[in-house]
Amino acid sequence: MRIETLAVHAGRSIDRSSGAVTPPIHLSTTFERAEDGNYPLGFSYSREDNPNRRMLEQCLAALEGGKEAVVLSSGLAVLTGVLQGLEPGDHILAPGDVYYGLRQVLKTVFAKWPLEVNYVDMTDLNAVRSAVRPNTRLVWVETPSNPLLKISDLAGIAEVARKANAISICDGTFTTPVVQRPFQFGIDMVMHSTTKYMGGHSDVVGGVLTTRFDNYLFERVRNSQRYGGAVPSPFDCWLILRGVSTLSCRMRAHLENASAVAAYLRGHSAVEKVYYPGLPDHSGHELAARQMAGFGGMLSFQVRGSREEAMAVAAKLRLFTRATSLGGPHSFVEHRASIEGPGTKTPENLLRVSVGLENASDLIEDLEQALR
Repeated sequence: MRIETLAVHAGRSIDRSSGAVTPPIHLSTTFERAEDGNYPLGFSYSREDNPNRRMLEQCLAALEGGKEAVVLSSGLAVLTGVLQGLEPGDHILAPGDVYYGLRQVLKTVFAKWPLEVNYVDMTDLNAVRSAVRPNTRLVWVETPSNPLLKISDLAGIAEVARKANAISICDGTFTTPVVQRPFQFGIDMVMHSTTKYMGGHSDVVGGVLTTRFDNYLFERVRNSQRYGGAVPSPFDCWLILRGVSTLSCRMRAHLENASAVAAYLRGHSAVEKVYYPGLPDHSGHELAARQMAGFGGMLSFQVRGSREEAMAVAAKLRLFTRATSLGGPHSFVEHRASIEGPGTKTPENLLRVSVGLENASDLIEDLEQALR
């Protein structure tokens, strides 16, 4: 089945007790044993498994083209579970402009854990190869990256990881399986913050890790879910599954709007630079065209001037909400360096934009009056 059909049907079935087409929300924390003490329907306690969670995991695994998925209470919970699954002394390769949450987790939650990490330019495969050590066990890649929208060669990264006997994980939050399918390029596992495009309505927090084959690290994340307790509620799972039903349609609108906004910003005299892989002058444009079905709904741009000018533009916007996060129906604008704090590598005059589902002409008019 095509991805649009999977988004609507995978993981679901008609509720046999009522005939309901939309799955019910199963709030029960515990389930009845049979007379022999077994659980014939497969559920015993809601922390370990729940009908809504199972439906969501089956749907997201099918959507990604993977073997199995595990959903957790947030994207950072996925990352935390992955890092907990590594052995003492293991080495991690991550992008130089990786999502700042990864750096924060390593510096705080895992500060006393004996894990080693190198941040490298993932767009340079020679740099990635040179950074590999005998104890490298995890290669983490984001493409497009956050917030500079750099494009990394997924097939090349996967090959480096394989030769190093390391597991490769791609953060696909910016693209979703509608736009990019990392398994087709040899990546081992894919994670998403389902808070973003998957949920699609800015009303639920969650995360997912999908694997294309059985491996020890995925099983350890599964154990972290079941016994570490970072589980999404049944209602969270229901909301995300509802959001996935319209994912394909929404992503097409996000992509169309983002492309129009990026083209407008590129021609504006008050804009120093636009970061969007759909623009022909983007350094990763040709690679993105080969490994993506569209260029995503995220972009960043540098306002000509300093931090103050960028903040002033954000303050003048009326349709773009000044807010963190992405992937919802509303367009968001964010001064990313302020969010990332001291030590950020993000330019101080850069604004990150999540282009929403409003009319593109209205968004461009709003940008015009703010940049004037």
